[in-house]
This record gives sequence, C-alpha cells and structure tokens, in this order.
Amino acid sequence: MNRPIKPIRVILADDHTLVRAGIRALLEKIPGVEVVGEADDGREVMTLVKLHHPDLVLMDISMPRLNGLEASARIAKEFPAVRVIILSMHSNEEYYWRALQAGAAGYLLKKAATAELEAALHRVVQGEIFLSREISARLLKKMPVNGIAGRKSPLEKLTDRQREVLQLIAEGQNTKSIAELLKVSPKTVEYHRMKLMTGLNMYDIPGLVRFALRSGLVSHEG
Repeated sequence: MNRPIKPIRVILADDHTLVRAGIRALLEKIPGVEVVGEADDGREVMTLVKLHHPDLVLMDISMPRLNGLEASARIAKEFPAVRVIILSMHSNEEYYWRALQAGAAGYLLKKAATAELEAALHRVVQGEIFLSREISARLLKKMPVNGIAGRKSPLEKLTDRQREVLQLIAEGQNTKSIAELLKVSPKTVEYHRMKLMTGLNMYDIPGLVRFALRSGLVSHEG
C-alpha cells in the first residue's frame, strides 16, 4: 500500500495583498502544495514560521518593518530546516548574491512561469539551490556560486540590529517608535544609529534613506 505523499507546506510573504492572492492562486493549482499562512512583513513571517514550522517560505524582498533578506537570514539561523525562496522583481546581481548570502535556497523572478515556480518548490525542498533560468547562466558566468560568499557588501559592515534600525529609519520611523517596536530604550536606538552611520560613513538621514533604497532594504514604492 502506497503512503500518501506529504504536501509541501508553504508560507507566502509579500506586502501587496493582490500579489499574494495571485501567487496563492498559482500555488493552489500545484499538486502537493499547501499554503499554511500569509504574511505582509518580515516580522509576521517569523511569527508564522514559529507557529507552523513550514517546509518552505516564499518571500518577497521589499517588505516593511523587516525586509525579506533579513527575515531569510533569521530563518536560516533559527529554523535551519525551513527553506526560503526569494520571489523578486529585481534581476540585477546585487540581489542574487545577497539572497544566497542571507541563507535563501532559491531566487525566482516574479515574472517566472508557473512551471518554473513548481520546479523551484520541489528542488529547494529536496535540498538543492534554485535560480531563475533567466538569471542562473548570467550569474554563474559573471560570478561563480563558490565565490559569492567571499564578496562583501557595505551592509555587511553592519550588525543585524543596525540593519534593522536602518530599515526603520528609512521607512520614516522616529527614535521613539523604533525603540517601542524593538523593545529597547531610545538611547539604544541612538547608539545603533550612530554606529551604522560610522560604519557606512554617512551622517545624515537622507543619505541613509538613499542607501537603504539602493540596497533593497526598503522599496521605492509607496
């Protein structure tokens, strides 16, 4: 007697409700895939992962409060059995290697075909790395995967907490609101802000916001 195949349990994370609805509709058409939760920011993703222990998180990069790359890094550290596929509109190499460095197992462009989405889910759950067909050849030609880990980004000069504070600053949060959100004192927030400014050699808020936008910590969209 054949045992039933265990479904791939997926959490879907994107801050656009209509985009989530469209992706969920595609996922529900794929045999053996079950969507167990939806999130619209990285903090909610972490809560849902702790609650549901999914096989995989399908994650957008640009989300408020905690972006997809930072959430991916936390998942890789706290829940190593949970695989992450970054689902993104960004096709430049800056995002690919940052996603892989953060611990993501896949990088799929939002314009990918449904068949490619299905292939990504199955290959990543089986322990493989998956990159969109459109980008994999270009990425491997320009920068072999085994060289990705050695490449440094300005963001790597910052600690996890400093990147978190940077994102919140770029989203327009003030010191008091950041302190309340992170459950720390305003003085602690000011300390992290000073350290990240020193690390990036940027000493004004507009400069930090522009850097956060270029780095994908926050979205250009309103």
